[in-house]
Amino acid sequence: MAADHSFASFDGERIAWRELGEGRPVVLIHGLFSHGEMNWLRWKTAQVVADAGFRVILPDLRAHGKSAAPHDAANYPADVLAQDIEALVAHLGLSDFDLGGYSLGARTTVRLLARGMRPRRAILAGMGLMGITGATLRSSFFLNAIANRDAVERGTPEYLAVQFMKSTGTDPEAVKHVLQVQSKTEGSALDDFDLPILVVCGADDQDNGSAPDLAAALLQGTYVEIPGNHMSAVTRPELGAAIRDFLLA
Repeated sequence: MAADHSFASFDGERIAWRELGEGRPVVLIHGLFSHGEMNWLRWKTAQVVADAGFRVILPDLRAHGKSAAPHDAANYPADVLAQDIEALVAHLGLSDFDLGGYSLGARTTVRLLARGMRPRRAILAGMGLMGITGATLRSSFFLNAIANRDAVERGTPEYLAVQFMKSTGTDPEAVKHVLQVQSKTEGSALDDFDLPILVVCGADDQDNGSAPDLAAALLQGTYVEIPGNHMSAVTRPELGAAIRDFLLA
């Protein structure tokens, strides 16, 4: 059973996290409109990793889950999500750990690497090269969906995004600030990421561009394909197995 915790981040806002297992720490960051329980616990991914001998730490990003969701734009400076994870790592006193994320969590992991964090290994799940170098394009899609959430056409990608946001109870007025301060990472910055990085993505997931291209752009990138699209791959047991095997290698 994952235990719930919270702490005051760099600006005093409360950030929640859950953890389970014992051993080497690994921080796993969820995707947009999701939270740690939905992304990592519900489908047993975190349990698979914990059972392999890891202390699995699952933060809820700002404006998500049990973390603070302020409406004031002043609470969302550039790289705010990365700053919150940096504060969590400092709060927990982590110095030798692994780090990864799914979708927005993968993008946040890249921002952390770009800002100088150096875990032993990193995981970029549900992510392709365009999602890193063109992050603002995806942000525009979601901002449009939020702005038109009561009028989006049923069955469209926007409709599915809005329905997922509603199902997790994500506050649209708060999360839009997260999207407005997303930073893209230039492809040249990836040359500085000299650590083993797993890129794991659904075979039918092109939401963030090409995952094989992202792995190829990394000095020590490894690509693993699993079944599913962007929404379904996160539910697959192959995701937990790929992360576990990479961390144990």
